[in-house]
This record gives sequence, C-alpha cells and structure tokens, in this order.
Amino acid sequence: MDFSEPIPLAVYIHLPWCVRKCPYCDFNSFQQDGELPEREYVAALLADLDAELPRIWGRRIESVFIGGGTPSLFSAAALEALLDGLRMRLPLRPSLEITLEANPGTFEQARFADYRRLGINRLSIGIQSFDTAMLQRLGRIHDGDEARRAVDIARRAGFSNINLDLMFGLPGQDAAAARADLDAALACAPEHISYYQLTLEPNTLFHARPPELPDDDLIGAIQQTAQDRLAAAGYAQYEVSAYAQPGKRCRHNLNYWTFGDYLGLGAGAHGKLTQPADGSIVRRWKLRQPAQYLAGVKAGKAWGGEERIAADARVFEFMLNALRLHEGFDLALFEARTGLSQAHLTPGVEHALARDLLEVQGAHLRPSPLGWRFLNDLIALFLPGSRP
Repeated sequence: MDFSEPIPLAVYIHLPWCVRKCPYCDFNSFQQDGELPEREYVAALLADLDAELPRIWGRRIESVFIGGGTPSLFSAAALEALLDGLRMRLPLRPSLEITLEANPGTFEQARFADYRRLGINRLSIGIQSFDTAMLQRLGRIHDGDEARRAVDIARRAGFSNINLDLMFGLPGQDAAAARADLDAALACAPEHISYYQLTLEPNTLFHARPPELPDDDLIGAIQQTAQDRLAAAGYAQYEVSAYAQPGKRCRHNLNYWTFGDYLGLGAGAHGKLTQPADGSIVRRWKLRQPAQYLAGVKAGKAWGGEERIAADARVFEFMLNALRLHEGFDLALFEARTGLSQAHLTPGVEHALARDLLEVQGAHLRPSPLGWRFLNDLIALFLPGSRP
C-alpha cells in the first residue's frame, strides 16, 4: 500500500439538538426539551478530541463543519469555547473553512455577528422551501419571510460565503412551485446552493405515513430546469446536488467526495481515518444518544464501534463518493486515497464502459451522460462481490 501523499483531514462536530424533529429527517437529532447542556456538551466534545489526538497527531486540518441537529441553537459563548479548544489542540490555518449549519427560525442579528467574529466563515442555512404552506407540511419552524430574513441577517452579520439548502420533489409540488422556490433562492444571491430531492428515509414519519410526491417524469423535468437555471445564473454544478459560484465550492464536502479523512466528534458522529504506518483505514462512530455520549466521554469511551475497511469495500466507498463529482476523478487519486492499485477498479470499469455509463480520458474517469442519469446503476457495478 502506498500513502506517499498526505491525505487531507477534516473535522466534523455534531450538535444533536433541534427545536422540533422534521417528519422527513433521518439525521441523529433530538428535540430540545428544556435548556441545552451547552457547557457540559462542549466539555465532552473537547474531551472526545483529546482522546482522538494520538490518531491524528501532527496532521493539518483542512476544514471544520459544525452540523446537527440545529447548531445555531448554541450560544456564541458556547461555540467560542468550542473553537478556542480546537485551536489549542489542532493546527488550524487562519484561512480554514469553518461551516455552521443554521435554521432560519433561530436567527438573531447580534448572535450571528458574534458567530462571524469567532471565525465561522461559512454559513449553511436550511431553507428547504420559501413557500410557507409547504414549510408547514415539512414540519419546519420558519416561514417564507423568515427564510429571506435569515439571509439578510447573515449578510449584515458579515457572512460572505453562504449556502442555501433547497429541496425539490416535495409533497404536492408542481413545476411552477419548484421554479418559484429556486427563483427565490437565486434572488438571495447565495454563493452556494445545495439542491436535493426529498426522499422517504426509514425511521421517519414520512416513511411511516408517505405523502403524495411528484412522479419520476415531473422530478426529472424539475431537475433539468433547475440545472439550466442555475447554470445560467453562474452556478456550476460540481456534484449531484451541489452548485457553486466560482471559488465557492464546499471544501469540507469535497473532502468527503474525494475519500479524504475526517474526524467525527459528538453524539452519533462518524469518522474515517487512514493510518499511514500500516495502511489501515478505520471507520469509527460515536454513541448516538446524547446522554449516553456524555456518560461515555466521562468513562473514557465515547465511541460506539469501529471497523477496518477491507480492500473491496474501499473500492466501493471511493466510487460511491467520487462518481458523484461532475468532473470525475484521476486514477492517481484512487491510488492515493485507497492505497490500492488501479487493477482493483478494472472489472467495474470494463463493465461500465460496456454499458456506456463511464467515460475514460487518459487516466481520468467520469460518468457519461447516461451514467450521470443512471448513477445508482453505475455505482452498483463497484459493489463488493459484483461481477461483470
């Protein structure tokens, strides 16, 4: 195995509480009951990091992402203690991308100005829709006016790198409604838009009681219109659901999609770390329930489990992520991030080429137009045990 080039390392921090659990959400989030245990949880996060330091010692951190839950429920003082603790323990560059997820229903001018002062330089706002009636169906705590106001507050707080999360394929949504949502998002002039389809995930209320969703033909039409509209507005699609203005791609998510390493801190957080000494790649996840996580940290074991990623699983996991990139990837990246030779890709690549799902230009691979359309079928060719 050859890991001659340093593998990028990011840090993901999970703050699991929210005001109310949305009926479509399958994230590890918990409805807020009473006052948040901010001080105790931040102390646990830093103790969690202390326990992980021997596994990442000396490695440069490329990005920090604070997700949830609703991280914007936390006070600026709590996030200041968290970020100060990170800076004391990790080599964070001054230009580091630090993203905070935020719910439009939690925006306050002074608090978000304080967030910006702390060095948080990228805001990801969970708009989902600008249609108040649709937001109510989705169980969101904000309305359309609050969605627009959130972007204005973020700008006045000093944020110049904003992502808007927007969903399509919503219950009862037609093409005109989807277009109106996208136009409203573009009117806010964010630097980045994440435009993704609502899916019914297991263990959610929507999965148990499915709403009526648009059919596949309408979904396809909505998606094509959005791609054209976003391109015309200067947003380049660089991943299945990600569109960015020049220079505003999300560095943290790009690290995931290029099979970089990431350290997960907090209740239910997942991490993937490569150990250059022996070439092993280990995935570790933390205890999911906040109370169990807090108790686990105190007991010296916050993680719920770990596994070594076998060679055939590395092939699949790399392709699962890298094939989502609109521009594709170089074969050298596969070798650098997995420690495997290109020969491990050969069976799947040959099968994909035979089905016209993949394009090869020298040592560069990318989905063909047909492969982009049937991406799940393309990715499935690299599942462990699959055969041409």
